[in-house]
Amino acid sequence: MLCSSPECKGEDKVMQPSGDVIAAEGDTVTLDCTFESSDPNYNLFWYKQQINGFPVYILKRGAYGSENAPEFQKDRFDAELNKTSVTLKIQKLHLSDSAVYSCALRPTVTGNSKTLYKNLWSKDNRKLHNIH
Repeated sequence: MLCSSPECKGEDKVMQPSGDVIAAEGDTVTLDCTFESSDPNYNLFWYKQQINGFPVYILKRGAYGSENAPEFQKDRFDAELNKTSVTLKIQKLHLSDSAVYSCALRPTVTGNSKTLYKNLWSKDNRKLHNIH
């Protein structure tokens, strides 16, 4: 991707810890994302990607307000933004929440290819879904 606008300087960074998060149906999990931005009007976005699927927009937090996509209501999907991080909180986990979750910072030139993997377990500790 080429970028010629003044805000695309390659100075912005998004970092997510690697590794699996293991949780049971009904649990609450938090996913971390830290960032550095030279733009004081940044926005952070969270996306969910299921196996063989495209990333699906979950929510946005930032200078231009906060919003959740209609299918990701705030009672289950919420995020807290501070100066260097945005933490996604997913409550009352469902099996369908098992996916790769990614955060993105705009403006960004290439984004970050690191992802966080989700594993969900049933209440009796049987593994329900594992995405690699």
